[in-house]
Amino acid sequence: MSPRLVRADRDAVRRRDTPLSITVDGDALSGVAGQTIAGVLLANGRRAWRAGPSGAPRGVFCGIGVCFDCLVTVNGEPDVRACRRRAADGDQVATQSREAR
Repeated sequence: MSPRLVRADRDAVRRRDTPLSITVDGDALSGVAGQTIAGVLLANGRRAWRAGPSGAPRGVFCGIGVCFDCLVTVNGEPDVRACRRRAADGDQVATQSREAR
C-alpha cells in the first residue's frame, strides 16, 4: 500500500477528486472522497495510530479488515476498522489503545 497522493498535474488517469477533511485526535487531515480512513492517515504521513497490548505502535497490517490492528473510534463509535471505513467529510476520529493494564 502506498502512503502517498498522486498530484493532479501528474495523474495519468486525470481524476477529478473531491477533497475532504477529517479530524484525528484534534488534528485536521485532508483526503479525497473514496479514501478509507487508513488511506487518509497514511497519505498524511501517519503510519501508526494505535498501541497494542505491549505498547508497540500499530497501524495497517492486513489492509482488508481481517486483523483488527487499525481500530479507531469514528464519530463516537469505537472499534471501527480504519482500512474498511470510507472517510466522510467532517468525520471525527480518535485513536484507540490496547495497552496492558
